Amino acid sequence: MEYVKVYTADNHWQHIEVLKRNRKKRSAYGRFFVEGVRAVNQMAAHNWRVYAWIYADGRRLSTWAQDILSKVPSEKHFILAPELMEQLSDKEDTSELLALVVQPDDDLARIPLSERPLLVVCDRPTSPGNLGTIMRSCDSFRVDGLIVTGHSADIYDPAAIRASVGSLFSLPTIRVASYKELLPWIEKLRTEHPDLQLVGTTARTDHNLEDCNFTRPTILFMGNETLGLSASLKELCNSLVRIPIHGTASSLNLGCAASICLYEVDRQRRMASL
Repeated sequence: MEYVKVYTADNHWQHIEVLKRNRKKRSAYGRFFVEGVRAVNQMAAHNWRVYAWIYADGRRLSTWAQDILSKVPSEKHFILAPELMEQLSDKEDTSELLALVVQPDDDLARIPLSERPLLVVCDRPTSPGNLGTIMRSCDSFRVDGLIVTGHSADIYDPAAIRASVGSLFSLPTIRVASYKELLPWIEKLRTEHPDLQLVGTTARTDHNLEDCNFTRPTILFMGNETLGLSASLKELCNSLVRIPIHGTASSLNLGCAASICLYEVDRQRRMASL
């Protein structure tokens, strides 16, 4: 393990800072920035690989931070001047411990399927906050894995991680360049689960969410915030459902819509098991 003291905005500090704000650099280096006690705890609990720990020079670390550092190995420890630590932290009270974490491979085999699979495919979401909310809801309602397709918000954006409240680390979340990459995987799922259904969400259908039988193995498709599901994905789905809403709003926020859909799936499955 290497200990590196950083007292100026040198190359080490710039590397940390650019991973926080720049998606292309995160992708190039295969690392991302993590802040927050819950996020760090979840990351550690689920055995994600840490490239570097970051903390301020001269600050006495809490028992929690010392325990994390003793249990979770890393290649480097960056020990920063306090003012540099303040610049990196988004917390009102500067975080005592930050991390640079290694991105796992985007491999669909990382998703362990349950006996009755429930998967969510989110097509080209643009808001990191929405994406993080969807991760949190998937984690809350027993989704096996989340797949993000196309040119979308980055799952490793600090805003997405913050909105996920650490769920990124417990929920297998995979990125694919196009939904077409999913087709062989879906066909394999069909051989293992012949009653697998593909359900898409849209405002342009007469079929309500609660009328769909979600006790079956299901892949739920959610579309882009503005454009919704693409025509190709709609054709791929066995059925399309809508959330009936009232008032003057024409649609729901994507994160809210995903939460409502997943609650209904979980409700039906819980009722079926009684």
